[in-house]
Amino acid sequence: MNYILFDGPSRHNLLPFTFTRPVADIRVGILTIRKKWEAYLGATTTTVTEDYLSEKFPMVEMEENIMINASFLPNLQLVEMITSLKANEAIFVGEDVVAFHATEGQENIDFDAYDGTDFSGDYIKIEHTWDIFSKNGEAIQEDFTLLTKNKMSQPIPASNNTIAPENIFIEEGATLEFATLNASKGPIYIGKNAEIMEGAVVRGPLALCDNATIKLSAKIYGPTTVGPHSKVGGEVNNSVIFGYSNKGHDGFLGNSVLGEWCNLGADTNNSNLKNNYAEVRLWDYQTEGFAKTGLQFCGLMMGDHSKCGINTMFNTGTVVGVSANIFGSGFPRNFVPSFSWGGNSGFTTYLTKKAFEVAKVVMARRSIEFSEQDQAILEHVFESTKTYRRE
Repeated sequence: MNYILFDGPSRHNLLPFTFTRPVADIRVGILTIRKKWEAYLGATTTTVTEDYLSEKFPMVEMEENIMINASFLPNLQLVEMITSLKANEAIFVGEDVVAFHATEGQENIDFDAYDGTDFSGDYIKIEHTWDIFSKNGEAIQEDFTLLTKNKMSQPIPASNNTIAPENIFIEEGATLEFATLNASKGPIYIGKNAEIMEGAVVRGPLALCDNATIKLSAKIYGPTTVGPHSKVGGEVNNSVIFGYSNKGHDGFLGNSVLGEWCNLGADTNNSNLKNNYAEVRLWDYQTEGFAKTGLQFCGLMMGDHSKCGINTMFNTGTVVGVSANIFGSGFPRNFVPSFSWGGNSGFTTYLTKKAFEVAKVVMARRSIEFSEQDQAILEHVFESTKTYRRE
Protein backbone atom coordinates (compact mmCIF):
# COMPACT_ATOMS: atom_id res chain seq x y z
CA MET A 1 0.00 0.00 0.00
CA ASN A 2 1.14 3.56 -0.73
CA TYR A 3 0.87 6.06 2.11
CA ILE A 4 0.61 9.82 1.55
CA LEU A 5 0.62 12.41 4.34
CA PHE A 6 -1.43 15.54 3.69
CA ASP A 7 -1.26 18.89 5.44
CA GLY A 8 -4.93 19.40 6.23
CA PRO A 9 -6.44 22.62 7.59
CA SER A 10 -3.99 22.77 10.52
CA ARG A 11 -1.23 23.93 8.20
CA HIS A 12 -2.26 27.58 8.54
CA ASN A 13 -2.33 27.33 12.34
CA LEU A 14 1.24 26.00 12.31
CA LEU A 15 2.86 28.96 10.55
CA PRO A 16 5.67 30.12 10.59
CA PHE A 17 6.97 26.53 10.75
CA THR A 18 4.91 25.38 7.76
CA PHE A 19 6.18 28.24 5.59
CA THR A 20 9.18 26.03 4.87
CA ARG A 21 7.97 22.45 5.39
CA PRO A 22 4.85 20.28 5.26
CA VAL A 23 3.08 19.51 8.53
CA ALA A 24 4.58 16.00 8.32
CA ASP A 25 8.10 17.36 8.79
CA ILE A 26 7.44 19.14 12.07
CA ARG A 27 9.48 17.65 14.91
CA VAL A 28 7.65 16.87 18.15
CA GLY A 29 8.93 14.33 20.63
CA ILE A 30 12.07 12.62 19.32
CA LEU A 31 11.06 12.16 15.68
CA THR A 32 9.37 14.24 13.02
CA ILE A 33 5.73 13.35 12.37
CA ARG A 34 6.77 11.75 9.07
CA LYS A 35 9.39 9.54 10.71
CA LYS A 36 6.86 8.42 13.32
CA TRP A 37 4.39 7.31 10.65
CA GLU A 38 7.08 5.57 8.63
CA ALA A 39 8.29 3.68 11.71
CA TYR A 40 4.78 2.47 12.55
CA LEU A 41 3.83 1.68 8.95
CA GLY A 42 7.14 0.11 7.96
CA ALA A 43 6.97 2.10 4.72
CA THR A 44 8.15 5.38 3.25
CA THR A 45 5.66 8.21 2.80
CA THR A 46 5.25 11.14 0.44
CA THR A 47 3.37 14.39 0.82
CA VAL A 48 0.46 16.50 -0.38
CA THR A 49 1.35 20.08 0.49
CA GLU A 50 1.48 23.59 -0.97
CA ASP A 51 2.57 23.86 -4.61
CA TYR A 52 5.70 25.87 -3.82
CA LEU A 53 6.88 23.14 -1.40
CA SER A 54 6.05 20.22 -3.66
CA GLU A 55 9.33 20.15 -5.61
CA LYS A 56 11.29 19.54 -2.42
CA PHE A 57 8.52 17.44 -0.82
CA PRO A 58 6.87 15.61 -3.75
CA MET A 59 3.89 13.30 -3.80
CA VAL A 60 4.16 9.82 -5.28
CA GLU A 61 0.78 8.44 -6.27
CA MET A 62 0.15 4.77 -7.00
CA GLU A 63 -2.88 2.75 -8.02
CA GLU A 64 -4.11 2.51 -4.42
CA ASN A 65 -3.27 5.09 -1.78
CA ILE A 66 -4.03 5.76 1.86
CA MET A 67 -4.13 9.48 2.62
CA ILE A 68 -3.24 10.38 6.23
CA ASN A 69 -3.80 13.71 7.98
CA ALA A 70 -0.29 14.62 9.17
CA SER A 71 -1.65 16.60 12.14
CA PHE A 72 -2.41 13.29 13.87
CA LEU A 73 0.45 11.38 15.47
CA PRO A 74 0.39 7.60 15.05
CA ASN A 75 -0.32 5.01 17.70
CA LEU A 76 -0.89 1.27 17.47
CA GLN A 77 -4.70 1.43 17.51
CA LEU A 78 -4.86 4.17 14.89
CA VAL A 79 -2.31 2.52 12.63
CA GLU A 80 -4.18 -0.78 12.78
CA MET A 81 -7.36 0.92 11.58
CA ILE A 82 -5.56 2.86 8.85
CA THR A 83 -3.72 -0.13 7.41
CA SER A 84 -7.05 -1.97 7.20
CA LEU A 85 -8.78 0.72 5.09
CA LYS A 86 -10.43 -0.50 1.89
CA ALA A 87 -11.81 1.39 -1.11
CA ASN A 88 -14.31 4.14 -0.18
CA GLU A 89 -13.51 3.89 3.52
CA ALA A 90 -12.44 6.73 5.79
CA ILE A 91 -11.65 7.38 9.45
CA PHE A 92 -12.87 10.47 11.28
CA VAL A 93 -12.42 12.18 14.63
CA GLY A 94 -15.47 14.38 14.90
CA GLU A 95 -15.47 16.52 11.75
CA ASP A 96 -11.75 15.90 11.11
CA VAL A 97 -10.66 13.42 8.47
CA VAL A 98 -7.87 11.27 9.87
CA ALA A 99 -7.31 8.99 6.86
CA PHE A 100 -9.05 7.72 3.76
CA HIS A 101 -8.52 5.34 0.86
CA ALA A 102 -8.06 6.88 -2.60
CA THR A 103 -7.29 5.51 -6.04
CA GLU A 104 -4.92 6.92 -8.63
CA GLY A 105 -6.37 9.89 -10.48
CA GLN A 106 -9.31 10.25 -8.08
CA GLU A 107 -9.73 14.02 -8.22
CA ASN A 108 -12.95 14.55 -6.29
CA ILE A 109 -13.37 13.09 -2.83
CA ASP A 110 -16.99 12.96 -1.68
CA PHE A 111 -16.93 11.78 1.92
CA ASP A 112 -20.72 11.48 1.90
CA ALA A 113 -20.21 8.50 -0.39
CA TYR A 114 -17.56 6.98 1.89
CA ASP A 115 -18.11 4.41 4.60
CA GLY A 116 -16.89 6.44 7.56
CA THR A 117 -15.67 5.11 10.91
CA ASP A 118 -15.24 7.27 14.01
CA PHE A 119 -11.99 6.78 15.87
CA SER A 120 -12.73 6.80 19.61
CA GLY A 121 -9.29 5.94 21.00
CA ASP A 122 -6.63 8.19 22.47
CA TYR A 123 -4.61 10.32 20.07
CA ILE A 124 -2.29 13.33 19.89
CA LYS A 125 -3.05 16.02 17.34
CA ILE A 126 -0.71 18.90 16.50
CA GLU A 127 -3.15 21.63 15.55
CA HIS A 128 -1.47 24.86 16.73
CA THR A 129 2.13 26.03 17.12
CA TRP A 130 1.91 25.82 20.90
CA ASP A 131 0.85 22.16 20.69
CA ILE A 132 4.42 21.41 19.61
CA PHE A 133 5.77 22.18 23.08
CA SER A 134 2.64 21.61 25.19
CA LYS A 135 2.19 18.04 23.87
CA ASN A 136 5.90 17.32 23.65
CA GLY A 137 6.01 15.25 26.84
CA GLU A 138 3.44 12.77 25.54
CA ALA A 139 5.21 12.62 22.18
CA ILE A 140 8.62 11.96 23.76
CA GLN A 141 7.17 9.08 25.78
CA GLU A 142 5.53 7.54 22.68
CA ASP A 143 8.73 7.85 20.64
CA PHE A 144 10.89 6.56 23.49
CA THR A 145 8.77 3.41 23.70
CA LEU A 146 8.88 2.99 19.93
CA LEU A 147 12.63 3.52 19.49
CA THR A 148 13.86 1.53 22.48
CA LYS A 149 11.64 -1.55 22.15
CA ASN A 150 13.73 -4.71 22.21
CA LYS A 151 16.93 -2.65 22.24
CA MET A 152 19.62 -2.30 24.88
CA SER A 153 20.98 1.08 25.94
CA GLN A 154 24.68 1.82 25.98
CA PRO A 155 25.93 1.82 29.59
CA ILE A 156 25.68 5.06 31.55
CA PRO A 157 29.25 6.19 32.36
CA ALA A 158 29.99 5.94 36.06
CA SER A 159 30.88 9.63 36.47
CA ASN A 160 27.25 10.68 35.97
CA ASN A 161 24.63 11.12 38.70
CA THR A 162 21.35 9.46 37.76
CA ILE A 163 17.82 9.13 39.11
CA ALA A 164 15.62 6.42 37.57
CA PRO A 165 18.38 5.16 35.23
CA GLU A 166 15.96 2.56 33.83
CA ASN A 167 14.27 5.47 32.00
CA ILE A 168 17.51 6.60 30.33
CA PHE A 169 18.48 5.29 26.90
CA ILE A 170 21.82 6.05 25.25
CA GLU A 171 22.47 5.33 21.58
CA GLU A 172 25.85 4.36 20.13
CA GLY A 173 28.50 7.04 19.95
CA ALA A 174 26.90 9.33 22.56
CA THR A 175 29.19 10.85 25.19
CA LEU A 176 28.28 12.14 28.64
CA GLU A 177 30.44 12.63 31.72
CA PHE A 178 29.89 14.31 35.10
CA ALA A 179 26.28 15.23 34.32
CA THR A 180 23.14 14.85 36.44
CA LEU A 181 20.26 13.02 34.77
CA ASN A 182 16.86 12.79 36.48
CA ALA A 183 14.49 10.54 34.54
CA SER A 184 11.94 10.13 37.34
CA LYS A 185 9.50 12.57 35.69
CA GLY A 186 9.92 11.22 32.17
CA PRO A 187 12.37 9.38 29.92
CA ILE A 188 15.71 10.73 28.74
CA TYR A 189 16.75 9.73 25.22
CA ILE A 190 20.31 10.46 24.09
CA GLY A 191 20.76 9.98 20.35
CA LYS A 192 23.67 8.73 18.28
CA ASN A 193 26.85 10.80 18.62
CA ALA A 194 25.07 13.27 20.92
CA GLU A 195 26.97 14.87 23.78
CA ILE A 196 26.11 16.09 27.27
CA MET A 197 29.00 18.13 28.63
CA GLU A 198 30.23 18.24 32.20
CA GLY A 199 28.12 19.90 34.84
CA ALA A 200 24.86 19.79 32.86
CA VAL A 201 21.70 19.10 34.88
CA VAL A 202 18.85 17.45 32.98
CA ARG A 203 15.34 16.57 34.10
CA GLY A 204 13.24 14.48 31.69
CA PRO A 205 11.36 14.07 29.54
CA LEU A 206 14.25 14.91 27.21
CA ALA A 207 14.94 14.08 23.57
CA LEU A 208 18.56 14.84 22.70
CA CYS A 209 18.60 13.84 19.05
CA ASP A 210 21.48 12.55 16.94
CA ASN A 211 24.62 14.72 16.93
CA ALA A 212 23.05 17.28 19.30
CA THR A 213 24.90 18.87 22.22
CA ILE A 214 24.02 20.09 25.71
CA LYS A 215 26.80 22.44 26.76
CA LEU A 216 28.71 22.92 30.00
CA SER A 217 26.60 23.48 33.14
CA ALA A 218 23.35 23.80 31.18
CA LYS A 219 20.03 23.41 33.02
CA ILE A 220 17.39 21.56 30.99
CA TYR A 221 13.84 21.07 32.24
CA GLY A 222 11.57 18.69 30.38
CA PRO A 223 9.66 18.12 28.31
CA THR A 224 12.33 19.41 25.92
CA THR A 225 13.57 18.31 22.51
CA VAL A 226 16.97 19.29 21.13
CA GLY A 227 16.88 18.38 17.46
CA PRO A 228 19.69 16.88 15.37
CA HIS A 229 22.94 18.86 15.20
CA SER A 230 21.58 21.53 17.58
CA LYS A 231 23.42 22.98 20.58
CA VAL A 232 21.90 24.30 23.79
CA GLY A 233 23.36 26.02 26.82
CA GLY A 234 22.03 28.10 29.70
CA GLU A 235 18.49 27.35 30.90
CA VAL A 236 15.86 25.66 28.74
CA ASN A 237 12.36 24.66 29.85
CA ASN A 238 9.67 22.76 27.88
CA SER A 239 10.91 23.79 24.44
CA VAL A 240 11.36 22.14 21.04
CA ILE A 241 14.27 22.88 18.72
CA PHE A 242 13.77 21.28 15.32
CA GLY A 243 17.39 20.82 14.22
CA TYR A 244 20.58 22.56 13.11
CA SER A 245 19.82 25.44 15.49
CA ASN A 246 21.85 26.90 18.32
CA LYS A 247 21.11 28.38 21.71
CA GLY A 248 24.68 27.89 22.73
CA HIS A 249 25.07 30.34 25.60
CA ASP A 250 23.56 31.47 28.89
CA GLY A 251 20.04 32.86 28.84
CA PHE A 252 16.54 31.44 29.23
CA LEU A 253 14.35 29.75 26.63
CA GLY A 254 10.97 28.50 27.87
CA ASN A 255 7.73 27.16 26.40
CA SER A 256 9.12 27.88 22.96
CA VAL A 257 9.71 26.38 19.51
CA LEU A 258 12.66 27.10 17.23
CA GLY A 259 12.75 25.98 13.60
CA GLU A 260 15.87 24.91 11.73
CA TRP A 261 18.99 27.02 11.15
CA CYS A 262 18.14 29.46 13.96
CA ASN A 263 20.71 31.06 16.25
CA LEU A 264 20.13 32.85 19.55
CA GLY A 265 22.93 35.21 20.58
CA ALA A 266 24.57 35.03 24.00
CA ASP A 267 22.32 35.97 26.93
CA THR A 268 19.15 35.95 24.84
CA ASN A 269 16.10 35.57 27.09
CA ASN A 270 12.43 35.10 26.45
CA SER A 271 9.51 35.71 28.77
CA ASN A 272 7.03 32.85 29.00
CA LEU A 273 4.64 34.40 31.55
CA LYS A 274 2.89 37.78 31.48
CA ASN A 275 3.36 40.05 34.49
CA ASN A 276 -0.38 39.96 35.15
CA TYR A 277 -0.53 36.14 34.68
CA ALA A 278 -3.11 36.62 31.93
CA GLU A 279 -3.72 34.21 29.04
CA VAL A 280 -1.09 34.54 26.31
CA ARG A 281 -2.11 35.55 22.80
CA LEU A 282 -0.08 34.70 19.69
CA TRP A 283 -0.04 36.23 16.22
CA ASP A 284 -2.47 34.39 13.91
CA TYR A 285 -1.55 34.51 10.22
CA GLN A 286 -5.09 33.70 9.13
CA THR A 287 -6.90 36.45 11.04
CA GLU A 288 -3.87 38.79 10.98
CA GLY A 289 -4.43 39.47 14.65
CA PHE A 290 -3.54 38.00 18.02
CA ALA A 291 -5.40 34.82 18.98
CA LYS A 292 -6.01 33.22 22.36
CA THR A 293 -3.90 30.19 23.20
CA GLY A 294 -5.59 29.12 26.41
CA LEU A 295 -2.11 29.04 27.96
CA GLN A 296 -0.60 30.95 30.84
CA PHE A 297 2.92 29.94 29.80
CA CYS A 298 3.93 30.56 26.19
CA GLY A 299 7.21 31.95 24.92
CA LEU A 300 8.86 32.30 21.50
CA MET A 301 7.89 30.82 18.13
CA MET A 302 10.75 31.34 15.66
CA GLY A 303 10.70 30.22 12.02
CA ASP A 304 13.61 28.75 10.05
CA HIS A 305 16.79 30.75 9.37
CA SER A 306 15.94 33.47 11.91
CA LYS A 307 18.58 34.81 14.26
CA CYS A 308 19.05 37.30 17.05
CA GLY A 309 22.01 39.20 18.50
CA ILE A 310 23.42 39.12 22.03
CA ASN A 311 21.22 40.23 24.94
CA THR A 312 18.02 40.05 22.89
CA MET A 313 14.85 40.11 25.00
CA PHE A 314 11.69 38.49 23.63
CA ASN A 315 8.35 39.29 25.22
CA THR A 316 5.77 36.69 26.20
CA GLY A 317 4.12 35.14 23.16
CA THR A 318 6.44 36.43 20.43
CA VAL A 319 6.18 35.08 16.88
CA VAL A 320 9.17 35.53 14.58
CA GLY A 321 8.81 34.58 10.94
CA VAL A 322 11.33 33.05 8.55
CA SER A 323 14.78 34.54 7.95
CA ALA A 324 14.46 37.48 10.35
CA ASN A 325 17.50 39.14 11.92
CA ILE A 326 16.84 40.79 15.29
CA PHE A 327 19.28 42.87 17.34
CA GLY A 328 19.58 45.89 19.64
CA SER A 329 18.36 46.83 23.10
CA GLY A 330 14.79 46.67 24.39
CA PHE A 331 11.97 44.31 23.48
CA PRO A 332 11.19 43.89 19.78
CA ARG A 333 7.47 43.76 19.01
CA ASN A 334 5.80 40.42 19.59
CA PHE A 335 5.21 39.77 15.90
CA VAL A 336 8.30 40.03 13.70
CA PRO A 337 7.47 39.36 10.03
CA SER A 338 9.62 37.15 7.83
CA PHE A 339 12.68 38.81 6.28
CA SER A 340 12.73 41.63 8.84
CA TRP A 341 16.00 43.30 9.91
CA GLY A 342 16.17 45.34 13.12
CA GLY A 343 14.72 45.44 16.60
CA ASN A 344 12.98 47.65 19.14
CA SER A 345 13.86 50.81 17.21
CA GLY A 346 12.20 49.50 14.04
CA PHE A 347 12.63 47.08 11.17
CA THR A 348 13.64 47.26 7.54
CA THR A 349 13.43 44.53 4.90
CA TYR A 350 16.11 41.86 5.01
CA LEU A 351 16.79 41.48 1.29
CA THR A 352 16.88 37.94 -0.06
CA LYS A 353 20.34 38.40 -1.60
CA LYS A 354 21.84 39.06 1.84
CA ALA A 355 19.71 36.39 3.54
CA PHE A 356 20.72 33.75 1.01
CA GLU A 357 24.40 34.58 1.42
CA VAL A 358 24.10 33.90 5.15
CA ALA A 359 22.08 30.71 4.62
CA LYS A 360 24.70 29.32 2.25
CA VAL A 361 27.50 29.92 4.76
CA VAL A 362 25.55 28.59 7.73
CA MET A 363 24.47 25.41 5.95
CA ALA A 364 27.90 24.81 4.42
CA ARG A 365 29.35 24.66 7.96
CA ARG A 366 27.25 21.50 8.42
CA SER A 367 28.20 20.19 4.93
CA ILE A 368 24.68 20.81 3.63
CA GLU A 369 24.03 22.64 0.38
CA PHE A 370 21.65 25.60 0.19
CA SER A 371 19.85 24.24 -2.86
CA GLU A 372 17.86 25.89 -5.62
CA GLN A 373 14.78 24.30 -4.06
CA ASP A 374 15.58 25.94 -0.71
CA GLN A 375 16.09 29.29 -2.42
CA ALA A 376 12.80 29.01 -4.34
CA ILE A 377 10.91 28.23 -1.12
CA LEU A 378 12.40 31.24 0.68
CA GLU A 379 11.72 33.48 -2.31
CA HIS A 380 8.08 32.43 -2.15
CA VAL A 381 7.96 33.16 1.58
CA PHE A 382 9.53 36.57 0.97
CA GLU A 383 6.89 37.49 -1.62
CA SER A 384 3.93 36.03 0.27
CA THR A 385 4.79 37.88 3.51
CA LYS A 386 5.39 41.34 2.01
CA THR A 387 2.10 42.59 3.38
CA TYR A 388 3.36 42.20 6.96
CA ARG A 389 6.53 44.23 6.44
CA ARG A 390 6.81 47.97 6.36
CA GLU A 391 8.66 48.25 3.07
